[in-house]
Amino acid sequence: MAKVTIKDIATLAQTSKTTVSFYLNGKFEKMSQETRERIAKVIRETNYKPSALARSLNDKGSRLIGVLIGDITNTFSNQIVKGIEDVAHASGYQVIIGNSDYNSENEDRYIENMLSLGVDGFIIQPTASFRKYSRIINEERKPMVFFDSQLYEHKTSWVKANNYDAVYDATTSCLQKGYEDFIIITADTSLLSTRIERASGFRDALTDAGIAHQTLIIEDKKDETEKIKAFLLHNIVPARKTLIFVPNCWALPMVFTTMKSLQIKMPEVGLIGFDNTEWTGLSSPTVSTIRQPAYEEGRQATKLLVGHIESGEVDERQKVLDCEINWQESTL
Repeated sequence: MAKVTIKDIATLAQTSKTTVSFYLNGKFEKMSQETRERIAKVIRETNYKPSALARSLNDKGSRLIGVLIGDITNTFSNQIVKGIEDVAHASGYQVIIGNSDYNSENEDRYIENMLSLGVDGFIIQPTASFRKYSRIINEERKPMVFFDSQLYEHKTSWVKANNYDAVYDATTSCLQKGYEDFIIITADTSLLSTRIERASGFRDALTDAGIAHQTLIIEDKKDETEKIKAFLLHNIVPARKTLIFVPNCWALPMVFTTMKSLQIKMPEVGLIGFDNTEWTGLSSPTVSTIRQPAYEEGRQATKLLVGHIESGEVDERQKVLDCEINWQESTL
């Protein structure tokens, strides 16, 4: 059977679609008792089930939040989502999640789909080429909060961790621990402002100390084991203490297993990365990491967005949360 629509109900009840809509939203004062009973009878006979989303679009808001994440597969993103959902559900909102895979076309497609669903606002981990700011803010009048990354050319609300300071401090500590040579193995930093901040914190700490470093760029989420192996064999001097910094959480286990396969001894050759708390405390040796407050970042981003939605004000609000450096056996 074809799905029954409001138009069908209106035709069978011999009234207008507007009157049926009023009935479904409990606005009975706008119709006679006879009309009300007629609509109720048709709904019973047709077993009509109104769409919650369709009703919400005719109301003040959908109570839907669109969440766009760069990579849903890592633990950081899982914790972000958990924080978002906990606050959203406590505030009476549902969450729609999209995974852009750091691709601007995917990003655009998800945003347009979420707009068509009538979301009340967005929480977005933007790519560096984020293109929908004006469409969301100026045309659609939807509030938006960035998380993890900040787009400096756009004035909006955002929540992020102190990536630059955390990496700068960790690198300075490694200098004090006696490391002499420094390597960074990273994906393309141009895709995310977070990557820029982490690479800059590493580079600036070394520049301030008058020390050079070597850089290897690897492709996002690809198996770059052979490339990493060749680079390490060429750049590690056995007689000198070397520190390897891996700012991408998905790349850290790849670098770790490559070092183990080459029988590179840690902490003489040190290794420090980001997050990966699910295995870095169980590995041998355990691995030093900079931990982001992902769950709290998700909570704070959602609190900001819900405040924007419910107040109708989209003033700029920013919050920076502190990372934690967890020193383990992979560094001196």
